[in-house]
Amino acid sequence: MSKLHLSFLIHSHQPAGNFEDVLERAYAHSYLPFLDLLSRHPAVRVGLHYSGSLLEWMEKNHPEFFEKLRVLVQRGQVELIGGGFYEPILISIPPGDRLEQIRRQSDYLENHFGRRPEGAWLAERVWEPQLPSTLALAGVGYTLVDDIHFLAAGFEPSQLHGYYMAEDLGASVKLIPGLKKLRYLVPFGTVEENIAFLRSFAAEHPGGLAAMGDDCEKFGVWPETWKHCYEDGWLERFFSALDANSDWLEVTTPGAYLAEHAALGRADLPTASYSEMMEWALPTRTRQRFHQVQQEFSNRPDVAAFLRGTSGRGFFSKYSEANLLHKKMLHVSGKIRRLAASTRRGLPLRSALDDATSFLLRGQCNDAYWHGIFGGLYAPHLRTTLWRDLIRAEKIADAAEQARSNYAELSRLDFDADGREELYLVSETCAALFHPSDGATMPLLDYRPSDVTLVNSIQRRPEAYHARLREAAAGGSPAVVSIHDQRKVKEPGLERRLRYDQWPRHAFRLLLFPPWKKLADYEALALEASEPFAAGAYDVASASADKIEFVQEGPFASATSLATDAPSAPFLRAVKTFSFSRSQNSCEISCDLSLAHSFAQPLRFQVGLEIILNLLAAKESDRYFEQEGVRHPLSFCGELAPPVFRAVDEWQNVSAVLDAPGAGCFWIAPIETVSESEDGFERVYQGSQILPVWYVELAPDSPWAARFSLRLSAAR
Repeated sequence: MSKLHLSFLIHSHQPAGNFEDVLERAYAHSYLPFLDLLSRHPAVRVGLHYSGSLLEWMEKNHPEFFEKLRVLVQRGQVELIGGGFYEPILISIPPGDRLEQIRRQSDYLENHFGRRPEGAWLAERVWEPQLPSTLALAGVGYTLVDDIHFLAAGFEPSQLHGYYMAEDLGASVKLIPGLKKLRYLVPFGTVEENIAFLRSFAAEHPGGLAAMGDDCEKFGVWPETWKHCYEDGWLERFFSALDANSDWLEVTTPGAYLAEHAALGRADLPTASYSEMMEWALPTRTRQRFHQVQQEFSNRPDVAAFLRGTSGRGFFSKYSEANLLHKKMLHVSGKIRRLAASTRRGLPLRSALDDATSFLLRGQCNDAYWHGIFGGLYAPHLRTTLWRDLIRAEKIADAAEQARSNYAELSRLDFDADGREELYLVSETCAALFHPSDGATMPLLDYRPSDVTLVNSIQRRPEAYHARLREAAAGGSPAVVSIHDQRKVKEPGLERRLRYDQWPRHAFRLLLFPPWKKLADYEALALEASEPFAAGAYDVASASADKIEFVQEGPFASATSLATDAPSAPFLRAVKTFSFSRSQNSCEISCDLSLAHSFAQPLRFQVGLEIILNLLAAKESDRYFEQEGVRHPLSFCGELAPPVFRAVDEWQNVSAVLDAPGAGCFWIAPIETVSESEDGFERVYQGSQILPVWYVELAPDSPWAARFSLRLSAAR
């Protein structure tokens, strides 16, 4: 009887910008013990993938790991797998960047371990039909996707016992189907259950291939898995069981199997990822209905192949923050590409392009572009790391293009690809994006001397898992379950902190609201502000690199303090005029606000011009609000006296002075999300909402005016 071939492709990665203690813990609890255990079982041959950024960290902090890994590579027990160096989702970045990411990873592995990889790991196993062209051109011979990719193309489960050829425009790559059943059994089923599954698979497919691709972190980093895999010995027993069944089972590397066996045929696969990610990418209400359908057909495995979510691109529609980050990356990549294609030559330009390209590629690390149990969109430090790298890349490209130390340029374009025009201002000190269609607000503000992005918050929105919070708080998870099933809550009472923003968290949003509203209403998102003026489409009256004027005219529907016999809502005109000034390493953005109406009666209401600032660490002593020498942590919720106070981030080296002459007070409240992570449900500080408030009695044909300015400079 021919032996069953078992192939593991184990993937190790940490997001760009992750905390040092997290990397050290992952190294100590997963990467090192897994490799040490492998070395004691030389018959267990595997494919290992490490993202380039993780390899660089290990090379610097744990060179002993490289020595251990070289030994396993040289004796043929480990095959190193390539991919994108900074772990991008390849299909979401420009073709030239895909090739550069793969080339850098292949070069690194060849330089350090003497062999160029044949295969490539696909980040999050995101596949689209045009990928074979890129992979083949980059010298990639094979990759692994999940069985759901094949099932979605009409394959039967009984056909997934080898590999297939995928082709695009005449370029081909070998595709290995990873088995979801095996992915869930290892290491969460008993060793006996795993061996029974493999024995059954071997009986059905003599001489066939059973493959699995998954994260190394499931062996020691995921909740309770350190104890399960190492202290309780599950992984040792599993490897010993594989050794003990070598009469019918051969554990092999992916490349070794492919070299000795023919393809089973051709596979034309649709766009797909692993099943959980395709569910996470669905809009929340749709995801809830999808989950109900899954439960309804949970006992119908024949139906499961037809139940899948949406493309990973769905995260860009679901989360405007992910889309903005992605489009910033594409915008910067385009600048670098155009600069490289220009007729200018010389060593300084080449050096600038090399530096900018490296920052750009780092800014393509996938984690902060999406959200599920994994994914880092809700993690401000991960978003910030990518923003910082993209700022560095863009300012290098702009400086090279401008070839002068002082410049300012305003562009009108559909920056975020939503079909509506935005205005994008760049200078040597700042970059700012304006959304006329969303209240003439500012979703993006970069302070370039310190490579800091300042808005960088996230809208609090309903998530499908919020419905499980009370259940999670009341109970708990079994000791060891798949990370997709755990229900850990990191602090009690999180369900009471759920609140949802009406609009995206952009800066300079105009809030016109009733005169009796207080700070508590602002914190509770209960101001009942006029939607047309807060989030309606403004006209661009004029625009230059020095000044932009936005105008909105319409009924003031929330003027609830008007006389009850008013025949209709008053017609209000709002003008927001932004002006920009800068000096060495500092800049100022001022918003002059003008309100006027011709209604017969005066209008009484409150006016707020909201700023969103995210300085990341709500309780660290080097980030704070300061007024007249008194400091408050970023977690501060309360009122500050006008007209001036500072928000300071000594770590990122930026100071923002907020000045609102004539305002009655500043209202400040932290923005906190409740999200799901691999460690459970958690509360995360996403910045602060800051509102200078003016009480206004607006007489007919008598305009009211105010100014709110933001001055940015270095903090140290």
